[in-house]
Amino acid sequence: MATLRLDRLSRAQEAALRAVLAAAPRRSAPVLVGGAVRDAWLARAPRFGQADLDLAVAAGALELARKVAGRLDGAFVPLDAERGTARVVAAGVRIDVADWRAPTLEADLAARDYTVNALAVPVRELLRDGAAPVVDPTGGLADLRARRLRPPDPRVLAEDPLRGLRGARLEAALGLRLTPGAAAAIRRTAPMLAGVAPERVRDEILLVLALPTAARALRRMDALGLLPAVVPEVEPMRRTAQPAPHRFAVLEHSLRAVGGADLVLARTVELVPLGEALARHTDEALGGGVTRGQVLKLAALLHDVAKPETRRVIGGRVRFFEHDVVGAARARAIGERLRLPARAIDVLERLVRHHLRPMHLAAAGPVTHRARYRFYRDLAEDAQDLLL
Repeated sequence: MATLRLDRLSRAQEAALRAVLAAAPRRSAPVLVGGAVRDAWLARAPRFGQADLDLAVAAGALELARKVAGRLDGAFVPLDAERGTARVVAAGVRIDVADWRAPTLEADLAARDYTVNALAVPVRELLRDGAAPVVDPTGGLADLRARRLRPPDPRVLAEDPLRGLRGARLEAALGLRLTPGAAAAIRRTAPMLAGVAPERVRDEILLVLALPTAARALRRMDALGLLPAVVPEVEPMRRTAQPAPHRFAVLEHSLRAVGGADLVLARTVELVPLGEALARHTDEALGGGVTRGQVLKLAALLHDVAKPETRRVIGGRVRFFEHDVVGAARARAIGERLRLPARAIDVLERLVRHHLRPMHLAAAGPVTHRARYRFYRDLAEDAQDLLL
């Protein structure tokens, strides 16, 4: 049986697991499950050095989470009291604890979204011996080696349509590829996303936008029918051609803009003067864990969202009068529909509203002090985002 070494985890993850074990009853057997096991196996470092862990127990998840929160001086958040799911949030730590959804651990794992997430490691043995066997009832490790992404059972995708979004994200994040059967199942269930709680959709979209390959994930979402299910406004964008100097229809142009944002945000320190300060700026939280960088990528996707409805042909020329103004209103509506934080929505609206200004300033010749003043007066701290 394959084993996972403790040194594959970060120090923050190990410390969090020791707090869990100290809080657990002596006879309990908490197991580390899901993404943390997968990423440790792949030697992927935790994002921002945080300990983001999922744990499963046979029973008593709520009480265990409450005790762990006390030990870490963190917050205890019951997510689903009836099903025994809770979250611990502390400095640099987020731990989800859940009761098994089946009589055995193996059956619980087999009901998860993808085989690469249906992995578990016993915490007590891992901390005691420095290594522990990986419980892998669905062949997740073999799928990781084959760079293959599939559900243990295609029916789990219909049980929760959000799992399709997660599949597109995992493809882009891990370099995996959905099997043809999994992709077909996702296409069938994509329309069902309309019935998923907006907050859950938002959280998954934000994870996509946090990727350095967000454009790739969005393209895959589009190919699977997921993007139009979440943002129906992209359908008319797909069908709206643009005159020169543009080369692509609005949606393709917008996805390429997201790709540009991916590149610039990933290489800000290297490409931009004062890049370290600007990187800190784009990492700024706008509320609810949403960063400026994520909002910038969403603005790149939506900056021309109103071109289809504002398209006019005047004197043989195609024009998009006030698409920036109308688009700002559309972007705000989309942000509200996704339940983004108020400040993030404000920044999104402002970036879409003013996305033409840098081009207009450059086209007008040398930028005067007065024009520069008006630009920074109107955009304030969002000016750097727009210029990126």
